[in-house]
Amino acid sequence: MFGASALLLSACAAPMPPKTPTTAQNYMVATANPMASHAASDILARGGNAVDAAIAGQMVLAVVEPQASGLGGGSAILFWEKQTGQLSFYDGLASAPASIPQDYTKDAQGRQIPHAVLERTGRVVAIPGTLRTLALLHKRYGKLPWADLFTQAITTARNGFAMPGYLHLVLTERPDLAKLPDFASYFDAEHKPLPRGTLLHNSALADTLTTIAQNGAEAFYAPENAKRIAQAVAQAPYPGHITPEDFAAYKVRERTPLCVHAFGRRICSAAPPVAGGLAVLQQLALLDRMQIGRYQPGSVQAAHLLLEASRLAEADRRKYAADPDFVPVATTYLLSTGYLDSRAKEINLNSAAIKVVPGVIPAGQTALPVSDAMTVPATTHLSIHDSFGNALSFTTTINLNFGADIVVNGMVLNDAITNFATRPVVDGQRVANAIAPGKRPITTMAPTIVFGADNAPEVIIGAGGGARIIDSVVQSLVGYLAWGQNIRTAIEQPRIGAQNRAEELEHGTSAANLAAALRKMGHTPKSAVMNAAVQGITRNASGLEGWGDPHRDGVAVGH
Repeated sequence: MFGASALLLSACAAPMPPKTPTTAQNYMVATANPMASHAASDILARGGNAVDAAIAGQMVLAVVEPQASGLGGGSAILFWEKQTGQLSFYDGLASAPASIPQDYTKDAQGRQIPHAVLERTGRVVAIPGTLRTLALLHKRYGKLPWADLFTQAITTARNGFAMPGYLHLVLTERPDLAKLPDFASYFDAEHKPLPRGTLLHNSALADTLTTIAQNGAEAFYAPENAKRIAQAVAQAPYPGHITPEDFAAYKVRERTPLCVHAFGRRICSAAPPVAGGLAVLQQLALLDRMQIGRYQPGSVQAAHLLLEASRLAEADRRKYAADPDFVPVATTYLLSTGYLDSRAKEINLNSAAIKVVPGVIPAGQTALPVSDAMTVPATTHLSIHDSFGNALSFTTTINLNFGADIVVNGMVLNDAITNFATRPVVDGQRVANAIAPGKRPITTMAPTIVFGADNAPEVIIGAGGGARIIDSVVQSLVGYLAWGQNIRTAIEQPRIGAQNRAEELEHGTSAANLAAALRKMGHTPKSAVMNAAVQGITRNASGLEGWGDPHRDGVAVGH
């Protein structure tokens, strides 16, 4: 699939980052890769808006960050239109095939397929939603021609690009890919990733992008392309169940964003099945009630509160979040003042809770067994503020890094089915996040927009990184809203969190030094590599500030 040459580009060495955020007056873009940030910024410079820039940025990310997102995945987009003052949430998550069986985790003999095997097979490919979602937004809001938004991505894929540092890191974690023909060109003869800066090509993806640029997003969902994808999935290990009819039937869901008031602002995020939004809003509301701003950033007390709020939100997320088209989700109650007040009272300032359980919701609202779905540090995010005053927070994914390890026409296919509960029934009851035909699994994505006193976006933020997305977004927002940090300082804080089924302190940072003191409070922290990547933009009286997370190759670009 991917071509590489031995040319090493000396220009790939990153300069020393500035000591302050990137600043601008007119527009700002922050993504996890400089090529994507510049492509999106160029669109804004030509008079495009945030939607146009998002499409251009996503297409370049599909080329230079193939492990994280692309045409074969799903997306969650929060968009605020200046002209109408309307905030909209577009659910473009991948959905389960219509013919998916309940026992999809078993082989033809009825034996359970090991999860580590299952997650890289045709069985877990869901129907991609990213392209149809972007096409809908472009039809409603776009200013520049659709085809123009693909030019940079096509050029990059065809002419080549220097292997980014984070892609190289991910490849070092997946040496098994060297044995797969579609990925072998990333590796040398000894199955080691090619050096950073090696020129990579993806001519097959360039051809695919050209077709979509010329014929629209429906070229992706048309029978010819859908049959090609379905055939590849059917021929993969443990064949999947997608059909061309699934592609034709896919619909973008427009859902009401979730909002809470905390730290003197209205904070809004995505709604289930994007469960990360619910968790982010719950945590921020709890931390505001606990007055975390009284404590110094990096202190044991602040870390304690971050962990306790995270544990409470994780418990609710795993129990109650689901696709609301299939299971009623009590989001209004879970974000209500009374409920959040009661959950805040469960936090002891001096000690960790021995056990954290989900909150109790009123009779008549669905309460099902807890989901055991796990997430990993994949996914990517784009934050954009354009010169027209529009704001867009866009998280996009193929789920695990490199998805299902299946490539069609240069596109990496998702393995989003792995986000469903692995045990659909617990104690005789179906889990809220159990699989069903056409259903969308929950995700920890959390595209978020904070509104200032003028009711216009003050912060545009989100992250890639699996379950760690939630804590990374929360901690960055606490830094800005409670501690008065600029967006760079807020994003670059040593990470702390408990959304990944363990209390984690970022390895090699000052956060890890808090372990002993936290254990005395009853916590059970462990050191972990926490490479979730936050992309953030803030707006103030002086203009815009932005930052791309150095945990990956993040860059903010503005003018």
